[in-house]
Amino acid sequence: MNSAEYEKRVEAMIPAIAARAEETEKLRQIPAETIKELRESGLFKALQPRRYGGFELDPIDLYRAAARIGEACGSTAWIFGVVGVHPWQMGLFPDRAQSEVWGDDDSVLISSTYAPIGQVTRAEGGYRLSGQWPWSSGCDHCDWVMLGGAEMSDPEQPDMRTFLLPRSDYEIVDTWHAVGLRGTGTNDILVDDAFVPEYRTLSFQDTSRCDCPGNAVNSHPIYRLPFASVFSTTIAAASIGIARGGLERFRVILSERFKIAFGEAAREDPHAQVILAQASSILDASWLQLERNISELTQAVAGGEPAEMLPRARLRHDQAYAVKRAMEAITICFDASGGAALRTSDPLQRFWRDLNASRHHAINEYERAAMIYGQALLGIETGFQPML
Repeated sequence: MNSAEYEKRVEAMIPAIAARAEETEKLRQIPAETIKELRESGLFKALQPRRYGGFELDPIDLYRAAARIGEACGSTAWIFGVVGVHPWQMGLFPDRAQSEVWGDDDSVLISSTYAPIGQVTRAEGGYRLSGQWPWSSGCDHCDWVMLGGAEMSDPEQPDMRTFLLPRSDYEIVDTWHAVGLRGTGTNDILVDDAFVPEYRTLSFQDTSRCDCPGNAVNSHPIYRLPFASVFSTTIAAASIGIARGGLERFRVILSERFKIAFGEAAREDPHAQVILAQASSILDASWLQLERNISELTQAVAGGEPAEMLPRARLRHDQAYAVKRAMEAITICFDASGGAALRTSDPLQRFWRDLNASRHHAINEYERAAMIYGQALLGIETGFQPML
């Protein structure tokens, strides 16, 4: 599948996703019909290795898809982006792990939570895991999970890794009752002394160096991109899409609303016109930065060059800054939309809530991302290498 065909398949999904947006909120997870259609369309396979039925497209194709879906439903965009980037990460694991996941069914889905909350201990041939990991978006639809953890046999140099577990090794705890991104089903993962063999783990140091076991079998340049860059841009793309959905709803409100108290059509209000123009420009600029940053990294690794730290730090900054500014812009739009937008039936309040929830993701902590970029600009070695 090429980029044009992929985009067509995304567009074909939009009406159904938009029609199910309210149902998604009520269910607190993506409707089974939507997941089924996304799987059957192959859209989750954008970055999956060709060896296992994937398309190995440019990452920007996945990001454009996540943003477009975000214009229809924020929760669906979030799940699509996060679950859709996992086949790329799976391609970094040793081939034995890839075969175990995709050998019988190359359409299985994987969720994740990278918070190093649980207990990790060394064992012969691998590790043992126990604990309860929060924040696993879309886990109810997935057959595998990637868990973040730190093996602390050397406290001065903890071994930060991703651990891959099958559905039989964990339970899902229903904890996701949220005001935004309500439909993501971002529940907890409970593990009780599960054994994870070495080949089903991936070092964060390797993903930062862009030198992973999967590179031995997956030679496409996209698998030499930094994990932190690829994953964080997924979050930004979905967030910008959500903001676009909110902006479009604000434009429609301005076009239709009559301000009875002032005896004028809202579209004639110069203040509202300025708000609309500024918000549009902010989202345009954010997307242009997103495309430039990830495209420059992709072109570098395709040409055999390393993914340098300065552009990686710039990407992290611009990604978090994009979400911060989008949130500010849509909040101003929401404030200027009148009382009708407060009704739960109005999509604008949903877009606003979903964007607020996105802003709370650890990746979107702006001050930390700005500090990393500032250090890189000054030539200071940052202490946040795993985030790059």
